[in-house]
Amino acid sequence: MKRRKFIEMTSMGSAAFATNLYIPTSFQDRKLKIALIGAGWYGMVDMTAALKTGRVEVIGICDVDSDRLNSNADEIAKLQGPRPKTFKYYSDLLDMKGLESVFIATPPHWHALQFLAACERGLDIYSEKPLSYDITEGLALVNAAKKTDNIIQIGFQRRQSKAFEKCKELINSGRIGNIHQIIAQIHYDPGPQDTKIQAPPAALDWDEWCGPAPKLEYRPSIGHYNWRLEKEYGNGHLVDWGIHYIDLIRKVMELDMPEEFHSSGGLYVLKDQITTPDTLIAKMAFKDMPVMWQHRMWGNGDVMSEFKTGVFFYGDKGTMVCQDSKLVVFNMGKEAKREDISLPSPAMQDDHVANFLNAVRQKDKSLIESNPEDAFKSTASVQLAMISYYTGSTVKWDQQSNTITGNPEASKLLKREYREKYRHP
Repeated sequence: MKRRKFIEMTSMGSAAFATNLYIPTSFQDRKLKIALIGAGWYGMVDMTAALKTGRVEVIGICDVDSDRLNSNADEIAKLQGPRPKTFKYYSDLLDMKGLESVFIATPPHWHALQFLAACERGLDIYSEKPLSYDITEGLALVNAAKKTDNIIQIGFQRRQSKAFEKCKELINSGRIGNIHQIIAQIHYDPGPQDTKIQAPPAALDWDEWCGPAPKLEYRPSIGHYNWRLEKEYGNGHLVDWGIHYIDLIRKVMELDMPEEFHSSGGLYVLKDQITTPDTLIAKMAFKDMPVMWQHRMWGNGDVMSEFKTGVFFYGDKGTMVCQDSKLVVFNMGKEAKREDISLPSPAMQDDHVANFLNAVRQKDKSLIESNPEDAFKSTASVQLAMISYYTGSTVKWDQQSNTITGNPEASKLLKREYREKYRHP
């Protein structure tokens, strides 16, 4: 399934939205005043989920593309009534009077600076994953979050999956015995990319969009929607989409961070179309568990199309495959039959946003499903796997000192230089 089609199927239309509004009944249910930085397609998914609770008002949105900014301000007005104020620069939005909470849905290379600015203003924050573009940024965000009472949640919405919740329950009950290996994969074909260098759309301030990241010559293959597979902005399929499954593996198995990484692969089919590997095997050695990620962005992906996407838990008494909305258990023995357990979770995004807003209302950090410190561990895990790929070396991570040991070339990639006027945290 194409990624954009997948998102369209999981999104909610305005008509369906209008029938689900919650009507406040008391003063205690007053609407929280929220704002959005990054008014693109997934920022609007976040706003739709927030508005669905009926307990927020979007008072401002920000984007460096004036067409998207204005069209999505109009869309929000259709959903809530008042039209939010529009801003080009996030610093102006963050200074809005009465603002209580901000959603950050920009590409990863902007997350750190926007997150820190929101922290400094005492705002509650919902930020999309990954936590940061590089590991040094991530550590700065964790430290900033520790110093504030702000409610902060990172957008690992698959933590709301009923299938993975059931997966954890079955594993803990010993259903497939002791787990000795885990493999995760999302084989995804992005389709042809438009790589022709050209002037950016007139409505888009490309220099501001690039921000602290390198300013590459514009082409549609690295702009809106497509930046995920560009090294300088999204850092590839594992960091963009695979991170969800690495995060869930950590949650299901109660794992901390891998101690060693070894990644291999390359650009074999999509060369000159994307700048991150179209083929990757990333081995992550947790203390008590070998985990492997793999993707192929070409061909059939997997020989069994139903398992192009999933996490495979290999136990000594059986195997379990977990996907967003179902489990498949393969029992042992000649007469054993596979068992399919369907657990649809169509509201993962809605539930994750509602979870955040509930925590904000109660000012209770314990209600958060994915806090910055935990999100750092999942984010750094995939970033270190990519550092191993880029350097062609084994990377060893010391979690006590938050450093790479014995590998100076890999250590250089813990932090990248910011461009021009921007200062790395």
